[in-house]
Amino acid sequence: MDEIRGTATGTAPVPLSVLDLVTVGSGRTAGEALRTSVDIVRLAERRGYHRHWVAEHHSMPGVASSSPAVILAHLAAHTVRIRLGSGGVMLPNHAPLVIAEQFGTLEALAPGRVDLGLGRAPGTDGATAAALRRTERLGSPMPEAGGEGADEFPQQLAELTRFLDDDFPDGHPYARIHAIPGPVQATSPGGVQSTARPPIWLLGSSGFSARLAGVLGLPFAFAHHFSAQNTIPALDLYRDTFRPSAALDAPYALIGVSALASGDAREARRQVMTGALSMLRLRSGRPGLIPTPEEAEAYAFTPLEREFVDSWLGNVVHGTPDEVRTGLDDLQKRTGADELMITANAHGGEARLRSYELIADAYGMPDGVH
Repeated sequence: MDEIRGTATGTAPVPLSVLDLVTVGSGRTAGEALRTSVDIVRLAERRGYHRHWVAEHHSMPGVASSSPAVILAHLAAHTVRIRLGSGGVMLPNHAPLVIAEQFGTLEALAPGRVDLGLGRAPGTDGATAAALRRTERLGSPMPEAGGEGADEFPQQLAELTRFLDDDFPDGHPYARIHAIPGPVQATSPGGVQSTARPPIWLLGSSGFSARLAGVLGLPFAFAHHFSAQNTIPALDLYRDTFRPSAALDAPYALIGVSALASGDAREARRQVMTGALSMLRLRSGRPGLIPTPEEAEAYAFTPLEREFVDSWLGNVVHGTPDEVRTGLDDLQKRTGADELMITANAHGGEARLRSYELIADAYGMPDGVH
């Protein structure tokens, strides 16, 4: 089985996957949001979606995905086939060894179906990022990096990769340090551990990670859902700079796309307005729980706010199942994406679940895929 490339099911032009932000709506709890994530991953597995990723965010009341590895372990216990991964872990927030240990553990729990998607942004504001990095390492350079932060991302990535592969060269300060679970257990006396480890993906919303993924020959995931104007330039850059590697012999790019289907187009619009208002508040420095449809309908938008919301919704594929299918097909043709990763932003879990079901129906994806 190819651990990176997926297989399209039904009439979908490319594999379809799920990006789950574990959103918390007004009047709902984080526990309810996490239970919804279990419902979504079970549905996604049953209907033939290829993978289910969760994204790291911090200090955002409406997003309960601050600990991707913990959530993925929980989802692994409720699934048997679907690939699970981070979309992504924000590497500058963590020591590479910790990430290698976490995802080595996940690989042991769900062998052969874990993805490690990495981002170079903190996934939060500067003050929260500083709190996340409360460590002595802040004051001293890393052996393979000039310090902490997004600017050192390539060096942090190199260090993480060596921990995952357990191949620091002799004489390196970390040569005798091993990420456990990991490959060293296979070479220890009596070891029967697999040497497999999760494939690394690079995530991005601009050209930096696109170029790095291309140069390193890694799969690339682009955040079209919040940086649509950069999608085609970033994908072109990725493909132009791609060099074959042990991971991939040809470029493979997925894009995250915000999409929501409903049996009624007006209801779909009503639901996506909750996500739009939530994003407006976030961009205005007022993050909170995802508002209800009624709250979004009653909100008095200023002309400038209305302009932002209209622009945001211009990149959200929403409507009836047929309209969403057409929108996703058109987006795939325009970008040449090898995979579409759908995130459904709405207040309630019911609307999100129904949307993934309706999209699967629209593509004739069989029910009960194993």
